[in-house]
This record gives sequence, structure tokens and C-alpha cells, in this order.
Amino acid sequence: GGKALPVQGDATKPERAADVTGRAVAAFGRLDVLVNNAGSLIARTPIADYSDEYLDAVLDLNVKQVVRFVREAGVQMRRQGGGGSIINLSSIAARHGGGPGSVIYAAAKGFVATATRGWAKELAKDRIRVNAVSPGVIMTPFHERFSTAEQLAAMQAMIPMDRLGTAEECVGAFLYLASQQMCGYVTGQIIEVNGGQYMP
Repeated sequence: GGKALPVQGDATKPERAADVTGRAVAAFGRLDVLVNNAGSLIARTPIADYSDEYLDAVLDLNVKQVVRFVREAGVQMRRQGGGGSIINLSSIAARHGGGPGSVIYAAAKGFVATATRGWAKELAKDRIRVNAVSPGVIMTPFHERFSTAEQLAAMQAMIPMDRLGTAEECVGAFLYLASQQMCGYVTGQIIEVNGGQYMP
């Protein structure tokens, strides 16, 4: 019974955050929830192979565009009179430094987790809640692309629930954080969805 407006584009382009936000507001009249879900490992890359192009690619996708979308959403939510929910995507990699060749990605997700707390403080006076979801090993095209069967088996061995997660098992965290009724007094939090692999 809801309405959807698909808007395609490269999230790393500096103009996209304002464009997507503007289109959403034009279509629906306001912006209540932002989910910053775009991100990627780019490639498993050891230290010796860090090129400037690789660093730019990881940071453009996992850091810079997140900042731009938070800026645009924060400005729009304030313009509406305040209130709203911003949900960023961190990762269990931010907690332990990442697996082989994923250190820069893990560090980028660590930036997201730290910035989430800072933005939560800055936007609290406008009743804008800023939180993050931190998935563990979730079987999506991400791991199909970047992880071998042997790597996945090693990851599973470290999970108390002894299985890999699914995208559907992350949905509840997003619904909770998006809901003013359920989550109105929660901000600056990182919700871990990882089968017990990391327990803060």
C-alpha cells in the first residue's frame, strides 16, 4: 500500500546526495528516514598494493557519500521543523579491523560508527536521531563477490550461532531505528546483528 520512487545513480558523485534528497522531497513532500546503505569493499587489497585510486574508491563510497547524505538529510529534516531518523551502515569489520585485504574498508566503517555518535549529539536538539546498524557476516552479493568458501567457513567458525546471517535478519534493526514510536529515545547507538560473533 505504500509508494516507492526509484532513483538510480552513482552515490560517489558529489551531486547525487542533493539530487536524491530533492527528488524524494518533491515526490513525498518531506523526508523522515534516511538509510545510508551504499558501500563496498571494492577489492581485497594488501598494504603493498594500496594505490591512490584504490584509497579514493574505498573512501569515496564508504565515507564521503555517507557524509554528503547525512548533510542533505540533516538540512532537510531541520527545514521541516526537526524530527527524523538517520540510519548509517557500519560493519563488524569496524570492530576487529577486517579480514584479509579489507583494512581500509574496515577503517571506513569505523569512521561511520564514530561519526554516527558525533552526528547524534549535533542533531539531537533538532529531534533527529542518528544510529547505525553493524552487520556481521551476512550472505549477500558482497560476500559472494569478495569471500571464498574457505574464508566464509572460517568466519562461520567464529560465530556462536554457527551459521551465516541473511539480509532479512537485519530488517528488524532498521525498522526499530526508523520508528519514532519504538525508538524515540535512542540515538548514537550501533546495533550489532552478527549471531554473537561480537558482543560489545
